[in-house]
Amino acid sequence: MTGPLRPVRNSILNALPPEDFARLAPHLSHIALEKGRLLYDPGDLIETVYFPNNCVISLMTLMDNGAAIESATVGREGALGLGTAIAPRQSLSRTIIQVAGDASRMPSGPLKEAYGRSAALRTLIDRHSDALYGHAIQSVACNALHSVEARFCRWLLTCHDRIDENTVGLTQEFLADMLGVQRTTVTAVAGALQAKGLIRYRRGIVDILDRAGLQAMTCECYGAVRRLYERLLPDTANARK
Repeated sequence: MTGPLRPVRNSILNALPPEDFARLAPHLSHIALEKGRLLYDPGDLIETVYFPNNCVISLMTLMDNGAAIESATVGREGALGLGTAIAPRQSLSRTIIQVAGDASRMPSGPLKEAYGRSAALRTLIDRHSDALYGHAIQSVACNALHSVEARFCRWLLTCHDRIDENTVGLTQEFLADMLGVQRTTVTAVAGALQAKGLIRYRRGIVDILDRAGLQAMTCECYGAVRRLYERLLPDTANARK
């Protein structure tokens, strides 16, 4: 469902000077995005840009045999489709809603027009591209070198940074795809974290009980990606409420 623009919590939009935000505002609309919704498949022309407020978008890399693994995520610190401000873009990943929530969205055409007139927007898009690239290559290393348990903790912490609650709705199948493992492995890892009192794992639901405990068990990649965004997009810390 869509409706009129509501107060946004997206950091990219909030970091824009008022005059630049005013250029985008008439083209922004609110949308509620349900878990599992497909936004783009590889090769799709990106015609709509999404600015998450409290949802999380997963960028999945697909293999010919149907296997998939998550290469990066986008939450309220960023946006999906910003590159269309520079030139037409086709999606390189399958992009789906990982955690339900709402977003602001707009057609790519007005964003491209605003890009040509706003130095602040050009800087934000350039820095966001670097941050997302760094996020993706850190994920490559993480998926190859770190344990499923550490990666699961990293994923939960990253989600927790982007949403407004301690409960995350996730199916076992979805978690397995994101982590690139079998569902039985997800069950075992979630059970181990639950036994330590860090989470409560129910069918399709993860409750975060002990954030500090998850941070103690995650890998270095959680902090590395967080610091990367803080360094490249420092203005997004001062979000307009």
